[in-house]
Amino acid sequence: MRRSLTIQHLDDATVEWIDQEAKRKGVPAEAVARRLIQRGVEVERKRAAQQVHRDLDALAGTWSEEETAEFLRAVEELSQIDPSRWQCLPSSRTTPR
Repeated sequence: MRRSLTIQHLDDATVEWIDQEAKRKGVPAEAVARRLIQRGVEVERKRAAQQVHRDLDALAGTWSEEETAEFLRAVEELSQIDPSRWQCLPSSRTTPR
């Protein structure tokens, strides 16, 4: 069922853009506004259909500042690079005869 809808209190910049777009395309401003609304509805439907997982929300952001500092101290040495582990090993290949 098609019905009419009146939209009030649009800002001047929005109305001006719709009018310019309508003129550029050679269609009524209502057609531009209708297409914008349809596209917006499509985007919102897709977003609403996406499954949002909330199973880890209880864990996110639950560390105190002290717990965070303790964790960072515990893993600090993991960010250190041991240059000796990155040296090239002597080649074990033999030269073909």
